[in-house]
Amino acid sequence: MTMNRRTLLRSMTLASMAAMAGSLRAAPRATEARATQIPLWPGMPPGGGGPGGHVETSAKGAVSNVATPYLDVYVPERPNGAAMLVAAGGGYKREQMGSEAIPAAQWLAERGVTAFVLAYRLPNEEWVDGALAPLQDAQRAMRIIRSQAHQRGLDAERVGVLGFSAGGHLMGLTATRSGFASYRPVDDIDTHSARPANAALIYPVITLLPPYDHTSTRRILVGNHPTKQESAEWSVETHVKHGCPPVFLTQADDDPISNPENTRIMKRACEQAGVPVEFHPLASGGHGFGMGKPGTPTVEWPAFYETWLRARQMIA
Repeated sequence: MTMNRRTLLRSMTLASMAAMAGSLRAAPRATEARATQIPLWPGMPPGGGGPGGHVETSAKGAVSNVATPYLDVYVPERPNGAAMLVAAGGGYKREQMGSEAIPAAQWLAERGVTAFVLAYRLPNEEWVDGALAPLQDAQRAMRIIRSQAHQRGLDAERVGVLGFSAGGHLMGLTATRSGFASYRPVDDIDTHSARPANAALIYPVITLLPPYDHTSTRRILVGNHPTKQESAEWSVETHVKHGCPPVFLTQADDDPISNPENTRIMKRACEQAGVPVEFHPLASGGHGFGMGKPGTPTVEWPAFYETWLRARQMIA
């Protein structure tokens, strides 16, 4: 009886292992593309402070408690040499990985673009450098991607950024303030440029100035009663100047979180500075639609973006 039970258990174990292996082989390539996490900093991030413990993930895939900022890499089956830094939104209170950054990374990987999903520090999680912390992480991430370009078979000149909502604000600052020294260099990685080749900002928060300042982004970054100078300093449009990378914009006209005027403000700023800009207003779809909300015009934007990326030689 004992031998029979052992034989049965062994058979069940082997069957389970075979089933698991089969499921892994059947998994889509976009899921397999997720690689080992790359920590952004060799030790404590600039300024210090921050939360303890592990990253917390909600039932919907939003992360918070980012004690150690990092990159997750999505490697295409057939990499084309282009790369994209992707940042989710969440009002700088959380990061909507499950509904924004990860689907976007998978979409990019399916088109040959190596996607780096950024888990950035959240200013209200007791970081000493506060509002600077996310920008420090974004600039460092850009430099890490370029420092690893050769070993990953990437073209260091074809590294763009894609951001949603508050992540759009962060990627907007990354594009317009690439020359700003948000932290002191810590190693040779910081000799690389933090300037992206292009920037796609999806239902982004752009301005922190009134009357469009009723956002979590404004409250988290500059507080409840900021001066006009503070609000302007942390607005994206005030830093647009000639030489900034080309910009892609899209937003729904019924967005209840980020006033639709945000993308129009950014479009005007780009046009006035001579920065190439393409804007796709969408009739409806609200906020947080990620790669598109079924049954709304928002499902159209990825096709517009794909055409734009092709024109920028980011995809074939």
